[in-house]
Amino acid sequence: MTRSNRIRRATLKARALTVIRRVHRAALTATKVLRYRALSGQIIVAVENGHLVRTGDILERLGAADLKDGYQSEYGRHVKKAHIAATGNEPVRVWVQHRTSGKWIHVHAYSPFDMALYFGLATYKQTKHLAQPAHFQAAYTAAA
Repeated sequence: MTRSNRIRRATLKARALTVIRRVHRAALTATKVLRYRALSGQIIVAVENGHLVRTGDILERLGAADLKDGYQSEYGRHVKKAHIAATGNEPVRVWVQHRTSGKWIHVHAYSPFDMALYFGLATYKQTKHLAQPAHFQAAYTAAA
């Protein structure tokens, strides 16, 4: 390797390290909200626009937003299990703030018309009463 190639390589490496340092410095000064939104990317935009929903959104549409957090989490597990059984893939995940504690949590997001949402209602004993045709109609109307 010639001397000019070594110098060129060292210069490129130094520039790359400078860029990395700048990115890290910028990331450290960004607000927590901005960092989590950046991690979620386009998924959070789809959730905010209603193209994707969280399990809590469906419970809210059905009038069951007052369920305890533990029950809502268990409902989410039932929905995830049904989604994986139907598609063979895990649902997409998004970072959101918890509705009561304000902590940032990783939750799954689904299509509003994903039948796993409604299968989860029917299979979980705390939400089984919501798995009636009238409730389905209300959720589909709110999604459309």
